[in-house]
Amino acid sequence: MINHEIVTTYTPPTLRTRFRSFVLKDWPYMLMLGLALAGVARTSVDPTAMSSYWMTLAPVFGIICVAVQWRSRSRREARWHLIRTQVLHWAAAMLAMYVVFTTSVNRIMNADADALTVLAILALATFTAGIHADAWRICVVGLVMGLAIPAIAWLETSTVLILLILAVLIVVAVFVFLNVPPGFARRARPSPP
Repeated sequence: MINHEIVTTYTPPTLRTRFRSFVLKDWPYMLMLGLALAGVARTSVDPTAMSSYWMTLAPVFGIICVAVQWRSRSRREARWHLIRTQVLHWAAAMLAMYVVFTTSVNRIMNADADALTVLAILALATFTAGIHADAWRICVVGLVMGLAIPAIAWLETSTVLILLILAVLIVVAVFVFLNVPPGFARRARPSPP
């Protein structure tokens, strides 16, 4: 009698397969972060007509929040509750963004302040949307966006300081390397026996 047993061996996942599964599972959250940070970068470069970008981004985030949690809601009432809360939630966020972009408020703040304020509204809305949808990853996206606000503000205000420090370091490095005595490199090496 022939025994036809199939022997399987366990092969641990490689770094590539782990990265691929991470990307496939978490791409909506990375997309949310990327879109928000691209909006801040674009607003800093070209502040004109960015209000439409931010106003479009809120419904996109709302759709992502609904899509991510859709499978976990099996009953029809639960799905309608998810849609209703997310629509109302993101409509309120869009209203807050609209207030930032009104002309009376816009005259008080510059484009960089507008971008950071809208990012703060979007971060708070994303965090609370994650709470409403029981989606901890969406809360993490909102938290990361919120933590990015002080970092972005510091980078924008410190650009001149950072460039000045880099220029001084380059000048010092050039001065040091150009003023090395010609025989210094030869004297530093031990002579062969």
